[in-house]
Amino acid sequence: MNPEVSDSYRIVYSGTMLLGKRNSERGPMASDLTHEKQQLHELVDRLAPSQVHAVRGLLQVMLDPVSGAIANAPVDDEPLTAEEAHALDEAREWLKHNRPIPHEQVLAELGITQEEIENFQEPA
Repeated sequence: MNPEVSDSYRIVYSGTMLLGKRNSERGPMASDLTHEKQQLHELVDRLAPSQVHAVRGLLQVMLDPVSGAIANAPVDDEPLTAEEAHALDEAREWLKHNRPIPHEQVLAELGITQEEIENFQEPA
């Protein structure tokens, strides 16, 4: 379903339900923003767990310009140095004879959690 949105009517499409109000019925801008946020909360409350994770990531990128810049950065297409190529060859050879180490195990050995990494902020 792809609803048409006119200038005089705002519609929020939630997948199975349309929430909307005519602009003339909305009142001042402060209450408009409050209404928008309430609708957003209602929609988030209806998300499946996998969707919550995706929306959280989207919101973090929207609020963190550095993450957005990194996500939109061009692919690193510089050629590998001889040292980098050698290190990759060594890692590939090691993997032929050893089991990979899970990320969670590396974090545990370092005494940190994935949540700490995701919430890390550089000191001001």
